[in-house]
Amino acid sequence: MLPAPNDVVLAFIAEFPLLMEHAKVTLLEALLGLIFGVLLGFLCAAFMDACKPIQKALYPILILTQTVPPVAIAPLLILWFSYGIAPKVILVVLVSFFPIAIGLLEGFQSVDVDTIRLMRSMNANPWQIFWHVKFPHALGEFFSGLKIAVSYSVVGAVIAEWLGGYSGLGVYMTRVKKSYDYDKMFAVIFLISAISLALMGLVKLAQYKLMPWNRCKNE
Repeated sequence: MLPAPNDVVLAFIAEFPLLMEHAKVTLLEALLGLIFGVLLGFLCAAFMDACKPIQKALYPILILTQTVPPVAIAPLLILWFSYGIAPKVILVVLVSFFPIAIGLLEGFQSVDVDTIRLMRSMNANPWQIFWHVKFPHALGEFFSGLKIAVSYSVVGAVIAEWLGGYSGLGVYMTRVKKSYDYDKMFAVIFLISAISLALMGLVKLAQYKLMPWNRCKNE
C-alpha cells in the first residue's frame, strides 16, 4: 500500500515536532559514531601506510568487517551494551570507518615517489613528509570516503534503533509500522533522506573550503 503524496505531506506536518525530537537522537548517534569512525579510519590508514606488516595483517581484517551485515551485528551490540546510545554509536563506527580508512590509504600510497624523494633530499623526516605531502594529497580520497561514511552513519543509527531503543527515527519507524501508518512511515523515510543529503552537502562545502587548489582546478 502506497499512501498519496498529500497524505505523506500532511503526516509530516502533523508529526513534525515528534519527528524533530526523534531526529535529534538519531543525529547525535550518527555524528558521534561518525567522529569516532573518522578517527579510527585515519589511525588505521596512517599505521598501514607507515608499516607494511601492519597493512598485511590489518587489511584483510578490515575487509572481513564489511562482510557481516549491520542487521546481524546490531542485536549482539544491544545484548552487550543494553538499549542506550552506546550500541548505536558503535554500530555507526563499524559501518563508517571503512570508507575513510580505505580512501585515505589509497591517497597516502598514490603520492608521487619523486616528491617523497625530493622531501627526503631536503632532510624532511617522516612526519613532515606525511603532513606536507601525503595528507594534502589524500584529502580528495578522504572527502570521497567521508561522503559515503556520512550516509552510512545515518542508516547505521536507524538500523540499530530498529532492533532496540527508547527514541530515535528507527524507533519511530517501528512504532508507526506496527500501527500500519504508512503515511507516517514515508514521512520519516523522506526525513532520513533529507538528513543524509544535508550532511553530504556540509561535507561538500567543507571540501570546497579546505581544498582551494581543487577549486581552482575545477574553475
